[in-house]
Amino acid sequence: MRYYIADLHFFHANMNIKMDHRGFATVEAMNEYMISKWNSKVRKNDEVVIIGDLSWGTAEQTNELLQKLNGRLYLITGNHDRFVNQPEFEASHFTWIKPYEELSDNKRKVVLCHYPIICYNGQYRTDEEGNPKTYMLYGHVHDTQDQRLIEHFQEITRNTMTVDAKGEKQHIPCNMINCFCMYSDYEPLTLDEWIEVNNRRMIELESRK
Repeated sequence: MRYYIADLHFFHANMNIKMDHRGFATVEAMNEYMISKWNSKVRKNDEVVIIGDLSWGTAEQTNELLQKLNGRLYLITGNHDRFVNQPEFEASHFTWIKPYEELSDNKRKVVLCHYPIICYNGQYRTDEEGNPKTYMLYGHVHDTQDQRLIEHFQEITRNTMTVDAKGEKQHIPCNMINCFCMYSDYEPLTLDEWIEVNNRRMIELESRK
C-alpha cells in the first residue's frame, strides 16, 4: 500500500501555536500524536511519500524520529526540511529524496511536488469515461488564503471549455489535491482516500458560501 502526506512539521512549535493553531499542549505532545496516527495506519512494508516539510528538528532529532515511523519512506523535499543538508543526517532512512517526482498509482499518474503546480504534466489526460488519469499532489500552503486561491483557480479552470484532439468540447481537467496533514488528522492516506477527503472538503466549503 502507498500513502501520501504533507507538512507534518515535527518539532515545529510555531506551527502548533501560531500558523496552524493545532491546539496541542506542547510540541512534544504534537509529535507523539502524529507518530501514533502514522503507526496506527502504516505497516512495515507500506510506502509513504512525504510531500515536504517533514521536520523542523535537527538532523539528530530527525534521525531519531525516522527510526520510530513505520514503512518505506520517500521524501519530496520542502522548504523547511533543513535537516537534509546537515552532515549528521542519515539519508538511508529514505528510499529516495527528490524535489519532484512522477509515479504510477493504480494506472494513474501522480505528480508530486511540495509546491502546487497549477499547470502540471498530464493534466488533460482522462480515460474513456472522462475520469482523471493524472493527479497533482502538493503541500506547502497548509489551510491558508493561498489554498483558497488555488481552490478558486481550480473552479475557474474546471468551468473553462476547450477543444480536445478529436475536435470535441470539454471542460479543462484540474485535479490538484493538498495533502496537508491536518486535513487527514495527521494520518497518511492512499490516493483514493485523499480524493475522498478532498471531495468532502470541497462540498463542505461550498455549503458555507
